[in-house]
Amino acid sequence: MRHSLALLLLLVLTLTGTSLAAGPASADGDLPPLPNLPTAPEGDLPGVNDWSCRPSAAHPVPVVLVHGTFGDRRHLLERLALAVRDEGYCVYALDYGNRGTQRIQRSARQLRQYVDRVLAATGARKVSLVGHSQGGMMPRYYIKNLGGRRVVDDLVGLAPSNHGTALTAGELNPFALLVGVPCPACTQQGTGSRFLRRLNAGDETPGRVSYTQVTTRYDEVVVPHRSGYLARGPRTTNLTLQRLCPFTLNEHLTIPLATPAIDIVLDALSHRGPARKDVRPRCF
Repeated sequence: MRHSLALLLLLVLTLTGTSLAAGPASADGDLPPLPNLPTAPEGDLPGVNDWSCRPSAAHPVPVVLVHGTFGDRRHLLERLALAVRDEGYCVYALDYGNRGTQRIQRSARQLRQYVDRVLAATGARKVSLVGHSQGGMMPRYYIKNLGGRRVVDDLVGLAPSNHGTALTAGELNPFALLVGVPCPACTQQGTGSRFLRRLNAGDETPGRVSYTQVTTRYDEVVVPHRSGYLARGPRTTNLTLQRLCPFTLNEHLTIPLATPAIDIVLDALSHRGPARKDVRPRCF
């Protein structure tokens, strides 16, 4: 399963007939832009990125979904987005970082701009962030270094790369193996990288943000899976799906689709503080 990302992305390239060898340079130096995954014509799920949405008294904090490396704002996040929407939240999702491959610092600045837009449109004082993989870790740079601690209520990471992965850069970057497209963010997510050493120096959970990390024992990308955990603290919950639902087989790519993971997200969003350590999600 270790190379499932490479297989998935090769399948995408095959289905879309897209070549990475051509195309103008992206905003990240001379990196060529990566192909878009197929999406519905409108590009967003119904009720997601509705800029006319106004938070209710019951759910005053809008929710921003943050995809992972090689991801986009829709794919793998469908079930999660609709579940959060159906609970009555204003839900938003962004595309960032040339499909999350550019330097993480630049992606975090894009997240800051997007959050500012959400706050201005909704009139809310804070947002909650729910991210998959890099999308669970990258917002921590925004919180720590770009003022995010003032406006983020919850950060929920699904298989987040908080302390990196023991995979090599080549294993983490399937495009490097397939077509030689560079991925600076892949190198930055390696265990012991300079970026992660700086990010994790001192307080790993700054501000009054509530931090929830959800990992899966079958993670083949963030290795070992417990590297997604953050230091213990009063506003931190670290959970592994199989401790709550022993027969759950979801791995790195599919954790945002997993019913128990979605239930944990909804629990974290529903009250002050992170997800409850004794939360009882549905295990099917």
